[in-house]
Amino acid sequence: MRVSEHMLEKVEGQKEKIGELLLQHTSLTQEQLSEALHIQEESGMLIGEILLRKNYIHPHDIVTVICHQVGIPYINEIKVEEVDPNITIDIPINYAKSHEVLPLLETEISVTVAISDPFNFDVINDLQEIFKKEILIAVAPPMRIQDAINRVYEKANRNLVDTIEDEFEESLDLDGPIDILDAGADEAPVIRFVNSLIFRAVKERASDIHIEPFEKETVYRFRINRVMTEIMRQPIKTHAAVSARIKVMAKLDIAEKRLPQDGRIPIKMAGKDIDIRLSTVPVQNGERIVMRILEKNNNVLQLEHLGFEGKTLRQLDELSKRKHGIVYVSGPTGHGKTTTLFAMLERINTPDKMIITVEDPVEYEIAGVSQIQVNHKIDLSFAKALRSILRQNPDVIMVGETRDLETAEMAVQASLTGHFVLSTIHTNDASSAPNRLIDMGVQPFLIASSLAAVLAQRLIQTLCNDCKEPYTATDLDLEHMGIDSIPPDATMFKPKGCPKCNFRGYAGLTSVSELLVINDEIRPLILQKADASAVKRQAMKSGMVTLRNAAVEKVLQGVTSVEEMVRAINEEDEET
Repeated sequence: MRVSEHMLEKVEGQKEKIGELLLQHTSLTQEQLSEALHIQEESGMLIGEILLRKNYIHPHDIVTVICHQVGIPYINEIKVEEVDPNITIDIPINYAKSHEVLPLLETEISVTVAISDPFNFDVINDLQEIFKKEILIAVAPPMRIQDAINRVYEKANRNLVDTIEDEFEESLDLDGPIDILDAGADEAPVIRFVNSLIFRAVKERASDIHIEPFEKETVYRFRINRVMTEIMRQPIKTHAAVSARIKVMAKLDIAEKRLPQDGRIPIKMAGKDIDIRLSTVPVQNGERIVMRILEKNNNVLQLEHLGFEGKTLRQLDELSKRKHGIVYVSGPTGHGKTTTLFAMLERINTPDKMIITVEDPVEYEIAGVSQIQVNHKIDLSFAKALRSILRQNPDVIMVGETRDLETAEMAVQASLTGHFVLSTIHTNDASSAPNRLIDMGVQPFLIASSLAAVLAQRLIQTLCNDCKEPYTATDLDLEHMGIDSIPPDATMFKPKGCPKCNFRGYAGLTSVSELLVINDEIRPLILQKADASAVKRQAMKSGMVTLRNAAVEKVLQGVTSVEEMVRAINEEDEET
């Protein structure tokens, strides 16, 4: 644990008794204390700080002494068997571990908690907000608290699993989408468990649920704001029941466990339509299951709401008005490429335009747009669908992904014959897209004449506005951002964590992007098959803002933190 200045000052305020207390309650010797007092007379440092630097006492020894001095209860042992695991339901295990706090006893008016730092008032305030009761503290050693946390939370998970195992009779029929919140208490345990899992994922705004079977246990994880978070672990013997229930909901073959399967689960939750895309793959210890959650709503996608602003937004507006050419959106899987394309389609979608899309799968349904879903079982590929689309004479075509030569060539031909084409491509940055198309086999002169722009983007987490804390940037922060100083009108923030953001410090996502517009300076480089770095240098001379610089701007605006920028933007993304 870290000893705060408040603690050291508290000890210093009682210095007439500190020596006696330290000798009585710690392993400090009289000789070590005398040496520390001599150093204090010469340096003026706090006695506690001197003893810590000399390693004569441990950090928690300071807390022990303060507790005896001010009358705070101090416990060396936590009786886990006497702690009700249900008391921890509203406190995430990661929060409990990082703040070294564990609720022990709840009454009608108060909650007693074990904590390692009695002066961590932020944690005490958080607990008051959660329980809406008086918080009574007892101090315990950090290692004792960490051990108790593991055992109490394990007992809480085991109780849930025991319920599933004790009552395993169910009717696995699901007629159409039902509201899972209407499922009664008389439902079979596995049904209630799967419903509660989905409900928790939607409540915490998770984009994916990952269920991973290992040798002895199944690990449940959510992807929240693009970050994987472990939720719980359960014995492997419960996996088959959960897997069967989910596959029945998706109308898949529950007997087939050797082949991958894909399905869809339409459900309702509190009246909202939720669409879940299910994917199962056989692994060594069972079937690994991934459920992608798509919340259907009538919200119109807007580029401004996705994080685009300034020059990039103006350029995207201009591109949306084009009559022909190709615009690619690039980036890793799950970083919002399709969402950005649909936001552009919303700008284009007017009664005088005919728009057709080919997708795998159709994720958003837009009124006035004809959408085709790829079906590999009947050999309906992107290229085959695109060839048929051209006979429909559309104005705008969106292709979900350009992944092979046939699709790329069809998109190029469509743009050259007067169609405006939108698509995605997998490259690390915008400048790599022309070379990726050349690697596929597309002729450079066709790329130079048809490609209008490439937008590369990443999703980064946004700080929670209710708890983000301003701070002064360090030299390391400035080095990460590649700047010498913080502008006078900018304020840096860091994550803290509060009940509203589930103690993560982050509350949403926004995009950072770089837009490569193909101009007269870039086209010759494409014809010469120049490498991506040369294209990027020329684009920056023409005013392109790189991914790294876009992320730095979000940091200076107080939208995100330096550590999130470093996590989301790879080092290679900033090479020029």
